[in-house]
Amino acid sequence: MFTGIVKGQGKIVQLQDNHGTEQIRIASSSIDPENFAIGESISINGVCLTITKFRNNDFWVDAMPETLKRTTFDELQLNSLVNLEPALQVTERLNGHFLLGHVDTTAVVTKIEEQSSSKVFTFKIDSSQMPFIVEKGSIGIDGVSLTVVAVGSDWFQVALIPYTLKETILGQLKSGEKVNIETDILGKYVVKMNNEVVDYE
Repeated sequence: MFTGIVKGQGKIVQLQDNHGTEQIRIASSSIDPENFAIGESISINGVCLTITKFRNNDFWVDAMPETLKRTTFDELQLNSLVNLEPALQVTERLNGHFLLGHVDTTAVVTKIEEQSSSKVFTFKIDSSQMPFIVEKGSIGIDGVSLTVVAVGSDWFQVALIPYTLKETILGQLKSGEKVNIETDILGKYVVKMNNEVVDYE
């Protein structure tokens, strides 16, 4: 489990296909190597993956075909930067919101607007995801916990402060690029329960 508070960035230094599974090697000097252990979970651009090997500041993960299908991982390239967050420890302060690292879908940046020192990003997303996205609600974008500031029939907006723009890869986003999206787990359960009540009646 994660909170969407990115702890550092990493760089893709090796990509290797293994019968449909992508073996990914990531180098990062911003994450304490003590957080690297075989079998440990780590969030990479919002995707929960398992560390299969590590050496100093490098670690390896495997992305299964389902992960490649649902996320932006099929577009990763050598030297691509990624957001990193080690798994939450129960003794840590809970900032952000609960993220499972189970990406629901991707969204596309359609507009970036400057507002003082911040930026407002507009994302287009499949309309089937909109029941889980509400104004002032939480959303995970490439593993970053953010607050939704506006919604439409197939789009939503978030505002990024200078710190987030600097400390995560979201500050480098350009119009037309895709991001990983994890909607709020609480919203999913509320919508599911309401639908089941309607079906039962």
